[in-house]
Amino acid sequence: MALLDTVVMRALSIQGALSPEDKALLLGLELSPRLVSAREVLWQEGAEADLFCVVKEGWAYSYRNLKNGSKQILKFYLPGDIIGMRDFGFARRLSSASMINKGVVYPFSYQQLFELLGRSSLAVGIMTNAIRQQAILSERLIYLGQYAAHEQLAHFLYEFYLRLKRNEAVENNSFLMPLTQQLISDALGMSPVHLSRTFSMLREKGLVIRDRQQVTLPDPEALAQLAGFNDSYIDECLPPTFTEYLNK
Repeated sequence: MALLDTVVMRALSIQGALSPEDKALLLGLELSPRLVSAREVLWQEGAEADLFCVVKEGWAYSYRNLKNGSKQILKFYLPGDIIGMRDFGFARRLSSASMINKGVVYPFSYQQLFELLGRSSLAVGIMTNAIRQQAILSERLIYLGQYAAHEQLAHFLYEFYLRLKRNEAVENNSFLMPLTQQLISDALGMSPVHLSRTFSMLREKGLVIRDRQQVTLPDPEALAQLAGFNDSYIDECLPPTFTEYLNK
């Protein structure tokens, strides 16, 4: 199996989007098969991220370990799928990956992907940005599915706090959030009444002050602790592999 045999590449090939040169480049990559056993962990959340795996045989899945000891399954992988794309652009794994049954995977490195991208910083940047946006959506799936209402809102607000802080749009732990009650309700899957009560709960705990569009977090770290917040999915650090290769 080569990268040409992955689900996306097969679809592009059928649609005529891959030139003969593209196919030759994909087929030319040396991928070494690795036999894997049932329930074998391919990598753990937080491990160094530096490669992907193409599934040739068997099924696999990715998951996050939650603070209550349970796990949230994010995706199931079938033969022809690529595991690890969610971690591209991050120095550490955002989730764990494990086999379901025995099979065969083909690992390939970031270095090999860079060769496919033609050493284009722009291509790498666009792809990294797209995957980081997808990581934010995946994180929302986790906290909407597993957290209580006050934890969901705490996570929602602290995420905005970090993202705006990196844009230098936070002053004295306060920031502008031009979202209506209805928009926040729709994003969190709560009724406006339930959302209002949840805001009140966080205010009573001394964690959130909201004055129309102005939001203040008196103790951001306490809010993050309440939410069980893991900021690895919005970490702006790139893996050393990226800069080493693109600066050659």
